[in-house]
Amino acid sequence: MLASKRIRPLQTVLLALLLSGLPVIAQTTPEYTLPPRQAPIVLFDGKDLSKFDTFIKGRGLNSDPTHVFKVENKVIHVSGHEMGYIITKQSFHRFYLRAEFKWGTGTFGERKGQARDSGILYNIQGEDKVWPRSIEFQIKEGETGDFWLTDGAALTGPDGKRVTGPTGAATNIGHIHKGPQKNVVGFRNTEGELEKPYGEWNILEVVVDDNHITQYVNGVLANVGTDPFPTEGKILFQSEGAEVYFRNIQLSPLK
Repeated sequence: MLASKRIRPLQTVLLALLLSGLPVIAQTTPEYTLPPRQAPIVLFDGKDLSKFDTFIKGRGLNSDPTHVFKVENKVIHVSGHEMGYIITKQSFHRFYLRAEFKWGTGTFGERKGQARDSGILYNIQGEDKVWPRSIEFQIKEGETGDFWLTDGAALTGPDGKRVTGPTGAATNIGHIHKGPQKNVVGFRNTEGELEKPYGEWNILEVVVDDNHITQYVNGVLANVGTDPFPTEGKILFQSEGAEVYFRNIQLSPLK
């Protein structure tokens, strides 16, 4: 049963403050409730990647000769050997997205020896490239739950500060209670760690509404933002120098 069945009063207060536009710095990490949703859309059925295109840096769309992305035992296996992504063929607006991930073993290229890194980018606009204008649900050892704003994307974080990603680059909004980071393989934070131990599956959830975004890691509120730009677009799953697995990817439009 999803943790969304549980509600704490503090969550109601936090969301009320966010919607009012007042700065919020969370002192505790509340559990959550999800908004009314339509029937889910299965983005990955465990058989193939027919709902996605692939993009590999230096190769372009739908050219993946080294099989960076492949389906194995109802799971998407991302080798991490090349930078790129699978991206939905369809754009989405106002949705709830749920996916599960776990880390593989290797790190490669410029990321060899560094903390395992991937991500889910959404509200994607513009050309296919590494990386397109978007808001990112960061997946990285010690940082899972962060926001990244890329190539002009913008969001007001939980402290009330507006953050805009520079053209051709990205800017970070750390997740609630995030501790100090070390960029080394296998890193686990001593403060605010949201991931399960290495080798276990993690549940990621994000609610993307017109003016409000919430991200959850394993049933815990990780980050909140308001007034996002862009407000709609495609969704991608990264290959960013680390082996990673994804499964149970579902999207439900909000009512």
